[in-house]
Amino acid sequence: MSLLRLFLIFVKIGAILLGGGYVILPVVQNEFVDKRHLISREELVSYFAISQSLPGIVAANISMFIGYKLNGKTGAVLAMLGIIFVPFWSIILLASVLNIFLDNTLVQGVMWGVGVAVVALILLTTREMWQNSKRDWFFHVIFLLALVTLLVFKFSPIQTILTFLILGLLIKIVKKRRENK
Repeated sequence: MSLLRLFLIFVKIGAILLGGGYVILPVVQNEFVDKRHLISREELVSYFAISQSLPGIVAANISMFIGYKLNGKTGAVLAMLGIIFVPFWSIILLASVLNIFLDNTLVQGVMWGVGVAVVALILLTTREMWQNSKRDWFFHVIFLLALVTLLVFKFSPIQTILTFLILGLLIKIVKKRRENK
């Protein structure tokens, strides 16, 4: 894939990507897995999971992983620039006229509709992640523990991620030691 084509595909994705990083999974899957067969579904889910764990914008992170896979470092940079191109200029434009539109009933209606669509896309992403995860009894235990830390103990998302990152590392170390005995 040419660098220009990669950039333009991510410009298109960035232009329709409303709702943040969680919405990118079905859009990128459609473009790079289903239509073009350039990456596998498993690779995409891995990129998405890693992108969520890294600082920064999930959409920019995942675009850099895909760009790097397809065209190396230059591809990573161009994919990231493509994904932020339309949103960057949209924010600049919107910021300059925002006060004029905030009280407009039509704008409020559009924002409500976009919000509903974003919820649907987040649910689709959740389903995709769930279907492509390796699920065993241990997965379900960790999933329930993570829910409990979020809902009952009111951990922040960062605290939850760090807690289960450390737990995951400890479990892998223990498993590796058991295998080596």
